[in-house]
Amino acid sequence: MLEHGGRLRRAAQEHGIAEEDWLDLSSGLAPWPFALPQIPLRAWARLPETDDGLEQAACAYYGANEVLPVAGSQAAIQLLPRLRRTGKVGVLSPCYAEHAEAWRRSGYRVREVLEQEVDLFLDSLDVLVVVNPNNPTGLSLGPERLLEWHARLVQRGGWLVVDEAFMDNTPELSLASHAHQVGLIVLRSFGKFFGLAGVRLGFVLAEHRLLRLLAEQVGPWAVSGPTRVLGQACLRDVAGHARQRQRSEAASQQLVEVLQRYGFKPQGGCALFQWLITDEAERLYHFMARRGILLRLFAHNSSLRFGLPADEAECARLEQALLAYRKDYP
Repeated sequence: MLEHGGRLRRAAQEHGIAEEDWLDLSSGLAPWPFALPQIPLRAWARLPETDDGLEQAACAYYGANEVLPVAGSQAAIQLLPRLRRTGKVGVLSPCYAEHAEAWRRSGYRVREVLEQEVDLFLDSLDVLVVVNPNNPTGLSLGPERLLEWHARLVQRGGWLVVDEAFMDNTPELSLASHAHQVGLIVLRSFGKFFGLAGVRLGFVLAEHRLLRLLAEQVGPWAVSGPTRVLGQACLRDVAGHARQRQRSEAASQQLVEVLQRYGFKPQGGCALFQWLITDEAERLYHFMARRGILLRLFAHNSSLRFGLPADEAECARLEQALLAYRKDYP
């Protein structure tokens, strides 16, 4: 299993600090979960059915022609390699590590490429995977550039896979409305923007034939009845969407300002996290952990990802810890 953020219980055991006393900034999740709707008993008692309105709500929210609900976009990441013969896959890196891992495990040759290398290698690839906005760097690519890459790939029967897990704050950059095109696959995550990662819900946006093939791999009843009810309610909450976008953008900007006050200028980020490259990454990570603040450490490139504090009290706690760090390490 690859390393991920959010392992609060392990951190609590390691540092002897109770779970409820931590400030967990290790995951790029909105820290304000949407309100849960009342779940009718029949959603728990009956097998889920696919004509309950979830797909229609998702199509309306994402601006897509057709979607396939899955148990988190991670499920689709692991299943997509089954739909092709082995070949060569490029992954725009650094990014969410499960993408490269899934293709490697399925026998594909994987090349991790930098943004400026894509055009050089694209015509030798069968599949290009792009996370947009990227996790953890925050890099955002415009639709025109991505569609140009898709056009080159599809000429040779290739795919462009775009993971838009952090796209909800910038829907104007999404390729959702283009996902009906052959060879273009868009992945959307529900849990991050809606702050409900525990429900395990995601969507695949693609042309009908590919979605049908993927549905066969996913199998029946992949998304539970209660999750389908909850997901539909959140996707239709237009006022809630606007409120979530506004407060996450404000909190992200405030996080940037706090970090900069103590000499840490983020190299990238988006509305749900900030990313910092620094030689002090590992030392800062452990310093914060001893004070019950959990960050996401990327040791291989000495960087840290900071999730959003939920309120002024959490922001003040982070700032106090950074102040203490600077007193010890000016």
